[in-house]
Amino acid sequence: MPSTESRMPIRLGFVPLNDCAPVAVAKELGIFEKYGLNVRLSRQPGWATVRDMLLYGELDAAQSIAGLAFHLALGLSRLRRDVAVPLILSAHGNAITLSNDIPHDIVGHGEGLAGFIQHRWKKNRPLTLAAAHRYSSHHILMQSWLHRHGLKAGRELELVFLPPPLMPGHLAAGHIDGFCVGEPWNSEAILNGHGWSPVTSADLATGHPEKILLLDGNFVGERRDDTIALGAALLHSCRLCQDPDFLDEMVSILAKPAYTGCSEKTIRNSLGPKFNSGRGTIDGSNLHLFFGGDLNCPSADKASWFLSGMRNTGLLPDNITASSLTRLYRQDLFRSAEKALLPA
Repeated sequence: MPSTESRMPIRLGFVPLNDCAPVAVAKELGIFEKYGLNVRLSRQPGWATVRDMLLYGELDAAQSIAGLAFHLALGLSRLRRDVAVPLILSAHGNAITLSNDIPHDIVGHGEGLAGFIQHRWKKNRPLTLAAAHRYSSHHILMQSWLHRHGLKAGRELELVFLPPPLMPGHLAAGHIDGFCVGEPWNSEAILNGHGWSPVTSADLATGHPEKILLLDGNFVGERRDDTIALGAALLHSCRLCQDPDFLDEMVSILAKPAYTGCSEKTIRNSLGPKFNSGRGTIDGSNLHLFFGGDLNCPSADKASWFLSGMRNTGLLPDNITASSLTRLYRQDLFRSAEKALLPA
């Protein structure tokens, strides 16, 4: 067998978040090489860049929000590319964070936000909230949370989109008043004294799928063996990331500048077992999930969660169903990767 360095590289993109852990761990611990792969990681600032690099063939694969798979496969916004999802990388991992200018004793878990905006909001602009991307779970979760509390974007409430690493700085500067994003960027704002979290995504949508492995369709067609090996390597890494005994090492890896570049204290805050929400310490044991049960299988029910959320936010035509996307969520590739998985 040729050395992994002599094999054709796989260009794998990711965004600096705690749930890039399977990608980071697989790289740092040589798991990709164990499965005969030559993987070159490409750190991206946000999901729009990941989308563009996949669209123009500059990446073969990415740790991605699931919405990008539908965005590209369906040609939403007139951007179309054949892609495939052979693996779910994680569930949960997000939270909503609000500025300390919005008092938690009034707003609570969100039930007091409408009254606060109506009677106590003093700034000469709408209350402004951010999500990570229009086609992200964060947008779906934010809209669901607002709807649950009788609110929607309009004259008094504005919703904008920002790359995840920029959100804490914009909150601290007063440009936005809250956001929904993946960790560690909630913890970054909370532990620096700029915000607090009324709710996590585990509370808003228990069990919701989060990041996926998104592959370029040409890569899948031309390099099927590498596709299966990549799925197996990342499934191996997901299994390791779920192991409590591996937590310290995972935190150290994620803190490296090549990944999140955040402090270990910030990263650890949301990886359990306790989460400092800025309004007290709560159970954080299920804030991130990487492995277990059928979590990693790209099944129709996981596609349906995103489809339903995208439809509820007005981003998807009514005639698109999970059953029509069997070529996108590839259980056949997942089952092959499962068979190739090496012992722990």
